[in-house]
Amino acid sequence: MAQTGAIGDKIFRSVLLIAAASILLIVAAIFVMMTISAMPTLERFGFGFLVGTEWKPAQENFGALPFIYGTVVSSLIALLLSVPISLGIAIFLVEQAPQKVARPIAFIVELLAAIPSVVYGLWGIFVLAPLIRNYLGPFLQGYFGFIPLFQGRLTGIGMITAAIILALMITPIITAVVRDVLAAVPTTQREAALALGATKWETTTIVLGNAASGIAGAVVLGLGRAIGETMAVTMVIGNSPQITASLFEPANTIASLLAANFAEATDRVYLSALIEIGLVLFLVTFVVNALAKLLILSVGRGQGSVKHV
Repeated sequence: MAQTGAIGDKIFRSVLLIAAASILLIVAAIFVMMTISAMPTLERFGFGFLVGTEWKPAQENFGALPFIYGTVVSSLIALLLSVPISLGIAIFLVEQAPQKVARPIAFIVELLAAIPSVVYGLWGIFVLAPLIRNYLGPFLQGYFGFIPLFQGRLTGIGMITAAIILALMITPIITAVVRDVLAAVPTTQREAALALGATKWETTTIVLGNAASGIAGAVVLGLGRAIGETMAVTMVIGNSPQITASLFEPANTIASLLAANFAEATDRVYLSALIEIGLVLFLVTFVVNALAKLLILSVGRGQGSVKHV
């Protein structure tokens, strides 16, 4: 009977090992497939593909810099808009709000994370774009028009619209992770600070300091989501491969380029260029999410496990 149980344990352990290894094999297969498919442009353009500024499929001239620029700028602006709001919501839920208030707000935040990206895109087209074109844009240009960031055409479709949409989409993610990270800080630290005469605000700053690495991980996790977002950005960014300082001008990102052009890529070199830029997005997203996970886990190692991360 014992021997039968030992054989069963070995089979069960082997099945679990195969299941775990399959994830690594899938990731490796994706990377190898994309690398092989991107070889024509890797051999033809080399490093120049990443710094090229022209994207002309008809002339087989491909440069990824405008799309890298659009991805980085839109994601960073989204973080600048989202992080203060996300931190404020998370701090309020964990440190200030009573349970009867915190629970419905937390539910609404989680509900925002479940909304499909295409709905955000539609809202951006029919609500946000007119607001920017008719109100926010004229206001910024009237008072800050001397700054290149706020110059350009006011169509409502462009970099700033995509960045605001991204900020809305990553706020629930950052808020949820920061909330769990703050909740993982031992209650004894709060009690000790209050016992020593610290105010509620001073106690909160102590908690934030202890959870700093986890908060940084949440921000990086939000950055990874913003970098890879596709449909909503495609609908509101304008899909123009240009590098401009104006936030009101149309732009493009790697993800929106792939969504809008992959079906039209019948030429071998064109298809290879799209796969190569997709490979760049894959590697960047992989590294960013891995970094976020390491930062969040550092809180668990230092102060106890972080739940629901």
